[in-house]
Amino acid sequence: MVFKRMLGALGVGGPSVDTVLATPRTQPGGTLAGEVRLKGGDFDAQIEHITLGLVARVEMEHGGGEGSGVGEFTRSQVSGPFTLREGEERTIDFQIPVPWETPISEIGGQHLNGMALGVRTELAVAKAVDKGDLDMVAVEPLPSQLRILQAFLQLGFHFKSADLELGHLYGVRQELPFYQEIEFYPAAQYAGVVGEIEVTFVAGPGGLEVILEADKRAGRYSGDAIGRFQVSHEDALRTDWPSEIDRWLTGLAQYGHHAPHHGEHYGHHDSHHDSHHGGHYGHHDSHHDSHRGGGMGIGAVAAGAAAGVVGGLVAGEIIDEVFEEDEGGDEEW
Repeated sequence: MVFKRMLGALGVGGPSVDTVLATPRTQPGGTLAGEVRLKGGDFDAQIEHITLGLVARVEMEHGGGEGSGVGEFTRSQVSGPFTLREGEERTIDFQIPVPWETPISEIGGQHLNGMALGVRTELAVAKAVDKGDLDMVAVEPLPSQLRILQAFLQLGFHFKSADLELGHLYGVRQELPFYQEIEFYPAAQYAGVVGEIEVTFVAGPGGLEVILEADKRAGRYSGDAIGRFQVSHEDALRTDWPSEIDRWLTGLAQYGHHAPHHGEHYGHHDSHHDSHHGGHYGHHDSHHDSHRGGGMGIGAVAAGAAAGVVGGLVAGEIIDEVFEEDEGGDEEW
């Protein structure tokens, strides 16, 4: 999908820009390739730079309520300064990196309800910056992530929705300033044990950190049960995930505060335990993060990215009309 618009920074008669993706699908840790097509207007224009940014709709809390905004979470400059002559047509090829923690928006060709990702073109012309066209992009799961998601379907779970939460996961090295929650309705055999389950991936070159959060309804404690483990991409492909997940879920009805398994760390807590542990073991919002500063292993680059995405969030409705066209869900996903 290509969105054409005249650059408002220069008004009528200014240059126009289109960004065309060679392949509108990618994976975390992959690349996006394509070309930026420029056409000169009625006069010469001094182009200072062309920058592409990946943007996503993010859920956030503000003023005691909840809302959503659209934030840019990574940027790549694809051109430096040049002069675009009157009426000139110019094409700039690009290949930009996709962060490992980029959220999943499509599985098996089916869009995940609730997800909206795009590539935004920014053209700086004569000291004015115009955020040009926006192109939808689909991010498919890595094979290691797909194996885990498929395991929930094999166990009888049903996909509900997915969203991005602004904030950091406690105790997890996280580069992006938000995390994805992929939510499933419980399978019939676990209905008395757990309610809905949320799956979060924090991917890196070497593997995955997987966080499972279940609404626990059986056993000694009620509240949120958290399962956390790390696995390499290779080991994830060799693991019998339906058995692993079933074992963890079954254990929730038996264990109290901790449910260890195979040396992995699985924990459980509710609001009572949170008061002793300094906040949720799994999920945090920006309020919690503000009290932890750099103690979460987030480096200066990540801190800068967080500041950028928070500062870059805009009212969701500004861009909803672009995203809503690909918001349709699918029965399976």
